[in-house]
Amino acid sequence: MPELDLLRLALTGLLAFGLSYGLDRSMAHKKLTPPGFRDPGRRLGALLAVGLLFWLGITSPLAALGQPAVEPDLTAVSTPQLFLLHFLMVSTLLTWFALGFAGLRPAPRPAPRPAPPPVDEPVGLEPAEPEPTSAESEAPPAVPVVPEAPVPVPLSRQLAAQFGFVAPSIPREIGLGLGLGLGAWVAVLAGIMVFALVLLGLGADELLPRQPPAMVPFIAGLPFMVRILISLSAGVVEEWFFRGFLQPRIGIVLSTVLFALAHFSYGQPFMLIGITLLSLIYGLLVKWRQNIWPAIAAHALFDGIQLLVLVPFTLKFLDAQGGKAAAFLGF
Repeated sequence: MPELDLLRLALTGLLAFGLSYGLDRSMAHKKLTPPGFRDPGRRLGALLAVGLLFWLGITSPLAALGQPAVEPDLTAVSTPQLFLLHFLMVSTLLTWFALGFAGLRPAPRPAPRPAPPPVDEPVGLEPAEPEPTSAESEAPPAVPVVPEAPVPVPLSRQLAAQFGFVAPSIPREIGLGLGLGLGAWVAVLAGIMVFALVLLGLGADELLPRQPPAMVPFIAGLPFMVRILISLSAGVVEEWFFRGFLQPRIGIVLSTVLFALAHFSYGQPFMLIGITLLSLIYGLLVKWRQNIWPAIAAHALFDGIQLLVLVPFTLKFLDAQGGKAAAFLGF
């Protein structure tokens, strides 16, 4: 491997682990550090796990900046490889959670406070006994109050709370996400078209893509059920990672930047406009509803429409138009 490529790879690695350290500092600032991270070994393990995912899935495509575009060989890509990044995300999230919350000893029960010592009486005098009141005479003998031990919270409940899965009514949140997701899809598509028209009006049509990324027709040719699984996997896993894990800890803006960078490997910068808009919409939806179910539904719906309806239609339309309308259809 040429030295320049090694340098690029090393820089993207430094950026990834720097982002992981920044995530840790942000959690500490917001008082969201898991209790298990009081153990330096657990904390370091979580930092390394998240940093490795950042490197493999988010920052490594930046090494291609300034390099000639190379068409990927998609003929050798198997179906399981399409889900590899999502598998790494889930593995990293579960590792981070296990290091932060699993296997911890419950807090010791505080001992009851001892009774105060009796007040010294003067020597040689018998203390006067007060006359008991009617209430005192009828009251039962005092029983020392022993504080109850804290009830342990199941790990499944902790996991749901940590990543935004807790909701008063999950079906209602999913239904809300489907409705808003359809509106978001229309709004983002309209925004991309307007942006493309502005570029055309400014005479900068060379900035518009002439054809979709190579990955798009490849996915469009996959079996129907595989495209369904890709849509569902993206909705659940990516929202779990970017909105359920990152957003509460580093904010909407930075989590959106990382979401866009994670899609940089498509090799089509114009697509990042729509991806960024969608990420902001999903982030605001999560902040409003205080759970990630609406964003999961909206994201899965968007990808389903793209992969099952819009992408096949677009490819036929581009063939008819000679590839001149890619920007108006989201590419």
